[in-house]
Amino acid sequence: MPETLSIGPGRACSGTEAARPPVLVLDLDASLTSQPGLAGLLRDGRAIHIGARDLAPRLRIVAARRPLARLRERLREAAGAENVPGTIAFYGSGDFHHLATLFLARLREKVTLLHFDNHPDWVRFPATVNCGAWINRALELPQVAQVVTIGPAGEDLVRPQWKGANLRALREGRLEVHAWRGTESRYWGRPFEAPGCRAGGGRIAWDSLADASWDGFLEALDARLPGRPLWFSLDKDVLGPNEALTNWEQGGMALSAILGAVQRLGRRRGILGMDVCGDYSPPRFRDPFRWLLSATDRATVPEPSAAALAVNDRSNRRILEGFGALPGTAPPLPLPSERLLAAQGPSA
Repeated sequence: MPETLSIGPGRACSGTEAARPPVLVLDLDASLTSQPGLAGLLRDGRAIHIGARDLAPRLRIVAARRPLARLRERLREAAGAENVPGTIAFYGSGDFHHLATLFLARLREKVTLLHFDNHPDWVRFPATVNCGAWINRALELPQVAQVVTIGPAGEDLVRPQWKGANLRALREGRLEVHAWRGTESRYWGRPFEAPGCRAGGGRIAWDSLADASWDGFLEALDARLPGRPLWFSLDKDVLGPNEALTNWEQGGMALSAILGAVQRLGRRRGILGMDVCGDYSPPRFRDPFRWLLSATDRATVPEPSAAALAVNDRSNRRILEGFGALPGTAPPLPLPSERLLAAQGPSA
């Protein structure tokens, strides 16, 4: 019989499929274990289950320190002290997107983070581990050299200074933001120009990927990015409603475009892994603080039917297929060579 892993409260599953990319399922809200695709991988021992529903109420929207430390330890017990190259991790609602920092902190290499999201997640205050500010926590990690955010289409880019946006990281080149739907609004401060935006004369303007050539954008990005390995973080709220059902307002990107970008950008650099969130789950809270944060930051989404939620299972299967993590699918995506990893190192 295969060896079983049981990490935290939840179902045990086996962890033997060494030939394929490691698949981690952080079970925070039951949104993943109810999906036939991921449930099948868990049942067949092709994914590692990490139970964390008991911690979720104090991790959702904003992470409290003690539950975050406990989840970090469960992750270590389940998958070792470091990520295996090619790891793909699923962890439920986008309310938990800040937990991406746990996977990044487990890397021993310095990476470029490619972040696909309908929101920039870049607010500076409060300086906590929360779903609206986690990009700043990622930039504080020694493993993250640069973040490239692709896909924001909401109000976050309108008068960004009023909303606490980290424009300094843009000016310094540590962060790029490429809007799916560009906009122009008021701006105060010295002029600057960065990939995807320009600021000066009291205005800041964002380019619009929806109106540009996607192949042309990828070609320019591929030429501009350095050769270090990549980590991808996907919040499925960047997708349209035909490909995802989430807790947040959604964008208009196509999953095929994102998976194509993963393949193209990873070809020369290698891919250390990917984390995926954005699966709808009912936003239940035990404290008024998190309830208030949730209620004031987004519109209420009616609880969907099981038939409507099936779209998330289909998209997650496509992501797994893209990583070669399902039986009968293509070989896994390109991984960095040992020589490249040694050359990069955590201080490269």
